[in-house]
Amino acid sequence: MIEEPPLLTIRRAAHRPTDAQIAAFQNVPTSFVVDAMYGAGALSSAIQPIGGGLDIDCRAAGPALTVENGPGDILAALAALGSIRTGDIVLSSCEAYQGCASAGDRVIGMTKNNGAAGFITDGPVRDYAGIVGVGLPVWCTGLTPGSPFAKGPGKVGFPIRIGGQQVDTGDMIVADRDGAVVVPFAQIDAVIDMLGRVSELETALDAEVADGLRLPDSISQLLASDQVKFTD
Repeated sequence: MIEEPPLLTIRRAAHRPTDAQIAAFQNVPTSFVVDAMYGAGALSSAIQPIGGGLDIDCRAAGPALTVENGPGDILAALAALGSIRTGDIVLSSCEAYQGCASAGDRVIGMTKNNGAAGFITDGPVRDYAGIVGVGLPVWCTGLTPGSPFAKGPGKVGFPIRIGGQQVDTGDMIVADRDGAVVVPFAQIDAVIDMLGRVSELETALDAEVADGLRLPDSISQLLASDQVKFTD
């Protein structure tokens, strides 16, 4: 007979971005972050700001606190409340289970009370009006009245797979109305260095479009080259 697993396994955070690193991502669009990582890092488009971000200003950037729940279970998400540090973004995986809520307004309320900057899950949530009242930015797959249970087992602080990305506690999370992006801890400084260049390019392109740009130069050149064949 095998030994019963512990109900909860909690890993102490091994690393965390510095205050300066966290500050560098504030108010940065998720699209800039993805471009700075050459197209990598975006969580699945199934994970969206709750209510389309219409009733809550769904923008946040902070270190990840990872939570691994079983399908329909929220014991680890409840236990993670004791591990939140101010500014954390809780990423609560439920193995993308859609059969019930992976959080409701009380869990979201306690998450905010512990200082979190946001809550992201690969499942639906419930109690929309209550969550709007709490005001914490939430990203989820939708809404459902279904009730979860809290039996375990579960883990807090370990690497998880969520929204098609591998995320570890201490990675940097940037999220807005377009979705959410993970910056692996080891890449934080390199991405910060790239963000300045991305911002310059985006600003220049915005100015050209505002000035009436109808076709990018690179496309004009391609259309004029022998790499394009026109037929009737």
